Amino acid sequence: MSEQAEGTLQQQVDEQKEKVQQKYGTFAGVFVPTLLTILGVILFLRHGWVVGNAGLLGGILIVTLAFVIVAFTALSMSCITTNIRIRAGGAYSIISQSLGLEVGGSVGIPLYLAQTFAITMYIFGFREGWLYIFPEHSALLVDGVVFGSLFIIAFLSAKLAFRIQYIILAVIIGALLSVAGSVFTGAMQYDVQLWGEFPGAPEDDFPGVSFWVIFAVFFPAATGIMAGANMSGELKNPRKSIPLGTISAVAISFIVYIAAAYWVSRVASTEELVSNYNVMIDKALWAPAVLGGLLGATFSSALASIVGAPRILQALGDHKIFPKGDTFSKLSKNGEPRNAILMTGVIVLITLMLRDLNTIAPLITMFFLITYMMINLVVYIEQRMDMISFRPTFPVPKFVPIIGTLGCLFTMFIINPTFGLIALGLVFAAYLYLTNRKLDVPYGDMRSGLFVSLAEWAAKRVSLLPENNERAWKANLLVPVLSSRELRGSFSLIRNLIYPKGSVKLVGVSGVQESPNLRESLINLTNVFRKQNVHARWSIINSENYKESVLISLQALQGTFFNPNIIFLRLPPHTKYDREILSIINEAKSLRMGVQLYIEDNVAQLGRSASVNVWMRERSPEWDLNMDLGNIDLALLSGYKLKQNWNAEMRLITVVEESEVENAHEYMENLLDVSRLKGVTAHVEIGTFEDALKTAPQADLDFFGLAADPDLEVLRTYVEITRSACVFVADSGRESILA
Repeated sequence: MSEQAEGTLQQQVDEQKEKVQQKYGTFAGVFVPTLLTILGVILFLRHGWVVGNAGLLGGILIVTLAFVIVAFTALSMSCITTNIRIRAGGAYSIISQSLGLEVGGSVGIPLYLAQTFAITMYIFGFREGWLYIFPEHSALLVDGVVFGSLFIIAFLSAKLAFRIQYIILAVIIGALLSVAGSVFTGAMQYDVQLWGEFPGAPEDDFPGVSFWVIFAVFFPAATGIMAGANMSGELKNPRKSIPLGTISAVAISFIVYIAAAYWVSRVASTEELVSNYNVMIDKALWAPAVLGGLLGATFSSALASIVGAPRILQALGDHKIFPKGDTFSKLSKNGEPRNAILMTGVIVLITLMLRDLNTIAPLITMFFLITYMMINLVVYIEQRMDMISFRPTFPVPKFVPIIGTLGCLFTMFIINPTFGLIALGLVFAAYLYLTNRKLDVPYGDMRSGLFVSLAEWAAKRVSLLPENNERAWKANLLVPVLSSRELRGSFSLIRNLIYPKGSVKLVGVSGVQESPNLRESLINLTNVFRKQNVHARWSIINSENYKESVLISLQALQGTFFNPNIIFLRLPPHTKYDREILSIINEAKSLRMGVQLYIEDNVAQLGRSASVNVWMRERSPEWDLNMDLGNIDLALLSGYKLKQNWNAEMRLITVVEESEVENAHEYMENLLDVSRLKGVTAHVEIGTFEDALKTAPQADLDFFGLAADPDLEVLRTYVEITRSACVFVADSGRESILA
């Protein structure tokens, strides 16, 4: 390696160390924003109402159930982040690296919007607390000032936002100490009601509610575990910080909520708890401290969201999830995604002008839940695949992602089934959109491993089933190739013989004739097949013996799962390879493979691809229809496939003496009926076969049965006589038109 190259590499190492030094650790980057987001407005304004409705045990059960779901999700997130090199975007990065950009983007887009709309919701929550203290202030002005403050802080620097969150953390700790301090004033004078009567809310005149309605109101309090993960691109060591910071924040928050449930059940009567949302403020040792905690909680949640949401948008833009998305991936000199922050600010400003987001508030929660569910699902899939690449440094038991996934899905439909279905529908629509975008994946994901695992499972299951399954038959072609030019001539025919569910295996034989770019040509042709939704694979055998190369391919591929069941051979106009072709045909028959021998009309080629003839030998004197149709099954299946893909006319033709015309017609009509070959017409020619070739209706392609010992020179004359391309077909015995 040159000194210049070494110097460049060393520069990159030094720059990386510099960047890491400028990033955030576990406490500032994950623990504080996660803790402050969970200890939010519901703790200060709705927790007493929850306990008043459900009772102490009911309240503890609600808190525990909600925290079990988010805790298991946090465990799953911790597990997967210790197994990948997580990039910017938090949950979007986790899902994308596992299930691909399409799935990650379909979740990331609504997650970004939910995070952005949540900023507006938090601003509204801050305003309500502010107006409680200063009722004479203008609501619109309060919203504007709060938004301006949040936007300026986020635009300047995430470091400034984290420093402010330290202050807010101190304020919330002060609020909790004020609550705890009331214990020493004799405030805890009421007897505990273990199970409540669920009277409901005062604004609805206490209509009575169920346990699950109370759970639905409380559950958003437990969300917020993504606040730290959203900063994944800004962390010094996300693999360490996200698990430690998130789980610590969830554990401490759970203890706070359980302690607060006991406290409110002792400091106020049930009637007061369900009718007064400000119980925590009124019963605290020093009410202003709790009011400060309420304002700090809503402001910090909004701050965490306005810092985290642009990071998701930046990651989405970096991968061009939407057109012109790279505009939002650009970073300022201090590493801030300024364009993404501006876009987020515009959306928040528009939603602030709407003045009420209560209608779509449940949808925001649904998008968070779908994100949590997908993270659990990612871990579940990775665990089930048992791949050696899954080596998390923070492993979790297999039941964790299962409970997390089911818990998120259950909660979605408990909170609001309608919005749950709408949210899933929007995510699915985004997935379809991104699938059509043909995104360039900048890194590997586990989708190939997932499908390989599914294929292995399917292969094992298939091996236990009967070998011959005529109903599941589909065309899997093996195509020997000497030069790319000859394959290009038959590309359209091969594609339409197998589309949509068949496959093609291209075997290039190099060394037999000059074809310097055979490898590149096979790669290009394989890609063209794939772009037309045809499964295609290629390989090259270096040999100067055409026959031996093809025979080795035939024999070697018999042991594969997707083994070819038809060999497609092109008969050239010269006789150079006739002996080899006959040997290959005989070997294919001995291996119970079908044969399609294609002879092209050099003048008309495949013509308009508008008509197909399938020739059937006559059955006199007995025209009894039975399961053994002779050598006609593969020809009929191939012809009918072309009829479907070309939207062509198809005829079934036979040649008989005049006395057998009626019997032949009846037989053919019965055959077409039991074979369910709709739109195929029966045609009977009278006289000799040679004359019939000249007088029968002309087609763009004719299918004939391949005799046991064919004369290839005679077969070449069929093209001139019929004035069409011809395919001579031999059944394998594993296909049936009657299946």
